[in-house]
Amino acid sequence: MACVSSTTMAEKISWCCVLFVALMLVLSCCEASTSEFRFQMLPLRYTNKACDEIYVVREGETLQTISEKCGDPYIVEENPHIQDPADVFPGLVIKINPFTNR
Repeated sequence: MACVSSTTMAEKISWCCVLFVALMLVLSCCEASTSEFRFQMLPLRYTNKACDEIYVVREGETLQTISEKCGDPYIVEENPHIQDPADVFPGLVIKINPFTNR
């Protein structure tokens, strides 16, 4: 009789473990999709915001478009790490000083 009850107990424990692992997988998928959604929505929320002093170049932007958007005509002079103004790429970090603050 003791063997039957220990086998039954082992089956119950294994089912609990399976349910726990399945729950963890479901929750991790939901968490990842929520953070991906939040990451995709952030740029839309801040598109009308004035430029910060530290600016990260986005895809499709040039120094000219950033200069017009942020009001800083002296981006190249203020960022000595930019050797070639035509060589701007997404992820490049630049310093912005809007012309109105001068």
